[in-house]
Amino acid sequence: MKTNAFTIYLLALGVFLTATSELVVSGILPRIAEDVNISLAVAGQLIAAYSLSFAIATPLLIVATSRMDRKPLLLCSLAVFIAGSAWSASSSSIESLMTARVVLGASSGMFLIVSLGIAAKLVPADRLGRAIGTIILGFSSAMILGVPLGVAIADWLSWQAIFILLGALAAAVGAVMFRLMPGVEGDEPVPLSRQLKHAGSAVILTAFLISLLREGGNSVFLTYISPYLQQMLEFRTADIAFLMLALGLAGAFASRLGGGLVDRWGAARTLGAFLVLHALSMALLPFFAFSTPVAVGLIAIVFIALFASGPAVQSYMIQQAPKSANLVLSLNTSVIHLGIAGGAGAGGWLINRTAEVEFHPWLAASLITLGFAAALASFALGRRARIRADRRSAA
Repeated sequence: MKTNAFTIYLLALGVFLTATSELVVSGILPRIAEDVNISLAVAGQLIAAYSLSFAIATPLLIVATSRMDRKPLLLCSLAVFIAGSAWSASSSSIESLMTARVVLGASSGMFLIVSLGIAAKLVPADRLGRAIGTIILGFSSAMILGVPLGVAIADWLSWQAIFILLGALAAAVGAVMFRLMPGVEGDEPVPLSRQLKHAGSAVILTAFLISLLREGGNSVFLTYISPYLQQMLEFRTADIAFLMLALGLAGAFASRLGGGLVDRWGAARTLGAFLVLHALSMALLPFFAFSTPVAVGLIAIVFIALFASGPAVQSYMIQQAPKSANLVLSLNTSVIHLGIAGGAGAGGWLINRTAEVEFHPWLAASLITLGFAAALASFALGRRARIRADRRSAA
């Protein structure tokens, strides 16, 4: 059990490093644009290249490698990540840097999904939520610490040094994994047609809809949270940085809380409760914009609900399709990225229509409420499927 716990924390550290490679670019875009001699708009496509690679390549690679032992597959994805980091650090043109971002996106997606799959195999069912929560904590920690640390390193040395450091630390993690991590078998030899059938079941499709709408609602608000804080709550730039750090820490705590509640309440009940809390706090926010303390408290609840529901979503996916978990999780990450992109676009459309960010929380709440409706539908379909399975077993 202690060995398994060590492995889970080691996986979380790896997820922190790989996730930092995605998030850190947003903080250093002006430096990259100036150094590579491109416009800020073109530099912004580095983020899109990573996300598209993550979303498209991950499910394909997961299907192609489903029967491989998990340990060598994990080490392979980490080796490709190290190569992508070195490529990023040595790039002097936008074409080279864009290609490196594609490599980083695909390898990071593989590492995340394989890590989640390993966690599901190493821990008993009653500790699945906490294990998933720990790994997701690695991702949320990248948001809290990875981006500010990356900006600080860029200020101190250069933006290239960030990727050199990420590659070096990933190599150290890989060496520890090679020596101490136990072997984990690949998935059962389930035909791809059956895996796709599981992934395309009504239960899973409505679960994907939860992720799409939940992430879309989050993106509507979070993409424009800085102007919201400035315009509606009169925050200064320095105050926003401090608040985002505090909110990120609350989110990290919530990831662990959500994982524990999954093990205690079950994934469906935990997910449903935090979706309601999420939508309600978003809906109330515009009514309390006149009171900064109350508004900040509601935003804190938004972050807690967002991060706490993460382990519940992933655990629910694994429970509904245990024999196709890696494929389902990889498809879910693609859906998440689509939701993020769609939410950012919807938020931009609303600004163009109203020239304000005042109503963004209401649009976000509407999408999250639709996500809750999708969750209720998925839960009902799951219950019916279990009843039918029990009847077939009894017969």
